[in-house]
Amino acid sequence: MKALIFEAPREDRPMLALGLVLMAVSILSLQDALIKFMAPQTSFWQLQVMRSGFILCIILVAVLRYGQLAMLRPVRLTPAIARGIMLALCMTCFFGASQQITVTQMASGLYTYPLFVSLLAGPVLGEKIGRWRFAALALGAAGMLLVVNPFADSFTIFQIFPVFAGFFYACNILILRKYCRNERPLALVTVVGGVFLAAGLAGSQIVSLLPVSDGMRDTVPFILVGWPELGLSMIAIFGLFACLNLAGNLCLSRAYQTADSSWLAPLDYIYLMFAAMWGRVLFDTWPTPQAIAGMGMIAAAGMITAFREQRRQPVAADSS
Repeated sequence: MKALIFEAPREDRPMLALGLVLMAVSILSLQDALIKFMAPQTSFWQLQVMRSGFILCIILVAVLRYGQLAMLRPVRLTPAIARGIMLALCMTCFFGASQQITVTQMASGLYTYPLFVSLLAGPVLGEKIGRWRFAALALGAAGMLLVVNPFADSFTIFQIFPVFAGFFYACNILILRKYCRNERPLALVTVVGGVFLAAGLAGSQIVSLLPVSDGMRDTVPFILVGWPELGLSMIAIFGLFACLNLAGNLCLSRAYQTADSSWLAPLDYIYLMFAAMWGRVLFDTWPTPQAIAGMGMIAAAGMITAFREQRRQPVAADSS
């Protein structure tokens, strides 16, 4: 665990990256469902400030206990800040309409991001996508369409917001892979926490000054309310969110530093299965049979990709 937090990666390890992605998506899907559950009690901007504040405090304590403050400084600050901005935009779009759509709809919209990654990985990163990866991505994308079902009468404009979140999340991954590969995960998380903290403080002030009608604030309260009253119970919940967020993002940062992003992208689709499970537990909602079929396709895409990569590794080792 200490190596995961403090040390930069030394080589690509695809199977370790697979395990880290699975752990990360299970943790982060729980966090996202809990945030939707608690949204009526807080605001997005308050969440960003309090959660980021807790995360930065946890990081500082860990560094003082096990390392040095220099570990919090990224090698290249500008790309790290750019990644933080992409993630801040991603979270704004993802949670902005969380009270108007289901957890599954949120997750399905966000998980268009592997499509953006695959489209951009060639020109941006110079990575090659073989036919098996392409087929897995196509299968996952088809499953996503079954889950979202954009032609249904129940489809609303709010479902588009997580798709924008998917684009910004893909930008974050590409920046991470191209410019932040040799950064310590703890330094990356620290920069993101600082960006989120600044964005939360600025956002809470801006939305309080915006000439928005009460009806509009009631329609999208989570994003259009600045700073509601803060009690001790919510402070404790923000602390829990911080722990979940820190653990999940450390795992994701390490994973994408140690394997090709175009390979890991389909595996992240498994987040949808966890999202559906937490939606059932917390909101008593369950995907339709069509959506369940789509999730099965998504899971199949991840398993095909993992199997092919595992088969390819011994061949690569023998030829070296």
